[in-house]
Amino acid sequence: MTNRFSQRHPLLFGLFLVFAAVVLTFGAMAFFSALRSGDIGWFASKVGIVHIQGTILDSRPTTDWIHRLDEDESVQAILLRIDSPGGVVAPSQEIYAAIRRLAQNKPVIASMGAVAASGGYYIACAADQIVANPGTITGSIGVKAQLMSIEDLLQRLGIKDRTVTSGRLKDAGSPTQAMSQEERAYFQKLVDDLHEQFVLAVAQGRNMQVEKVRELADGRAYTGQQAKKSGLVDSLGGMQSALDRLRDMAGITGRVTYVEGPEEPFSLLSWILGLSSEWLGRKTVTGQQAVFSYIYLPQSGQK
Repeated sequence: MTNRFSQRHPLLFGLFLVFAAVVLTFGAMAFFSALRSGDIGWFASKVGIVHIQGTILDSRPTTDWIHRLDEDESVQAILLRIDSPGGVVAPSQEIYAAIRRLAQNKPVIASMGAVAASGGYYIACAADQIVANPGTITGSIGVKAQLMSIEDLLQRLGIKDRTVTSGRLKDAGSPTQAMSQEERAYFQKLVDDLHEQFVLAVAQGRNMQVEKVRELADGRAYTGQQAKKSGLVDSLGGMQSALDRLRDMAGITGRVTYVEGPEEPFSLLSWILGLSSEWLGRKTVTGQQAVFSYIYLPQSGQK
């Protein structure tokens, strides 16, 4: 039987053991030092990023992602990255409410991209702080309920609408007939109520006086710089500036890893609906009901 290496070369074997012990000792020291400083990816501080992009039509993917971040104890702070002109009222409100709940447990900062207007701004108000670029288009605090009318077209084609309803306002806003004064007043009350909800949400989220918000909430858009002067945003800067402020708020030092979502598969239908809503200015009619929206749509040709 051949002798073992340790028996044949005891000196070399001894040196190998010393070398291995030194390597393991220094390796362990480096590991625990990196662990304390957060420089190891597995144990680095986590920051969650919630992307709000495009026209807001469905809140479920976003609210599900927000809930996951809230439940994940390893996530220490949240950044909202908003690049949206707004969207339908109820989904915007659901996302706002989800972020308000999240902000009770973890620091949340909203970072505005090119556009964070109307429903996009509504959502941003749920954050602890808002950071906008000087050239960000934001604000546009208001409600739109636009309906198309094809009455004249149907008359030219010799087509008449014969609708039977259970009440005189059940068919209000029908595109096949002219809008009466009663119907216009009815829709105006709906719009006014939704607008008041928007104003109150901004006042609550921004800790502003309701009357001050009403003065700013005439539907106009503001640049980030203008919004900063009026108190609608807290500071000016890009996404990195917002992340730096978030790290300070959360007391994060060392390395940071980011978890981003929600991840949505490409949907041709959502893409088409998004383009349609932007092109038509939400002049969408579902059955006989208008789609009320918090959405910013710049009007070309207007001064």
